[in-house]
Amino acid sequence: MNRLIKKALEVRKKAYAPFSNFRVGAALEAANGRVFLGCNIENSSFGLTICAERVALFKAISDGVKKFKRIAIVADTKEPCPPCGICRQALFEFAPDIEIIMANLRGKKKVAKLSVLLPQAFRLKNLLSGR
Repeated sequence: MNRLIKKALEVRKKAYAPFSNFRVGAALEAANGRVFLGCNIENSSFGLTICAERVALFKAISDGVKKFKRIAIVADTKEPCPPCGICRQALFEFAPDIEIIMANLRGKKKVAKLSVLLPQAFRLKNLLSGR
């Protein structure tokens, strides 16, 4: 767990956040132990901004990896910062029970399963099964 937090803390420094100055780092551990890193990347067209968690996830998927154990997320917040709703849904697509490790710069951390953070998540296959 601490190894992932350390990696997320390091990649956080690479965040591109000129508008919010809110830097986030994520370290996503695949089922095979490989770790994918991501930081948030803002854009002047705010809708194009992408969170650290999705950067890490999309890097993994583009490398052919689709099974995950845990993700560490680090931000400079009073309390550890959970992933946003979009990131929760994106992670749920591949790892509904992934462990989410949330940490801040002061060393405080919380751990939760994604299924707890995103109850009744959207799943297309569940909606189509009644056809």
